[in-house]
Amino acid sequence: MSSSEPLKVMCVYHIKKGKDKEFLKLLEKHWPTLNSVGLVTSEPAEVFRCEDKMGMVYFIERFAWKNAEAPNTAHHLPEIMSVWEPMGGLAEKMAFGQVEQLRMPFANG
Repeated sequence: MSSSEPLKVMCVYHIKKGKDKEFLKLLEKHWPTLNSVGLVTSEPAEVFRCEDKMGMVYFIERFAWKNAEAPNTAHHLPEIMSVWEPMGGLAEKMAFGQVEQLRMPFANG
């Protein structure tokens, strides 16, 4: 992949007990803030709320950085860090990964 191509990512945020509503308010600002500084593609993020069998809440966010340099640039922008720092304080664990959609052959019938 070229460093100038969009970088599709999936972020998984495991949230501290009872902090999911507070975290969601920040997550609602995440993609718009990244977009306002030109770091993501024009396709809005997809966000999913998940709850495991133990009642622990986590969120999954999928979006595309404009290019491979964009995540590093984000770490130097105060408007991004003003969202990321409080998000980190509300999360138990976060995982970030580059994603590639696979086309699986499914049997008919």
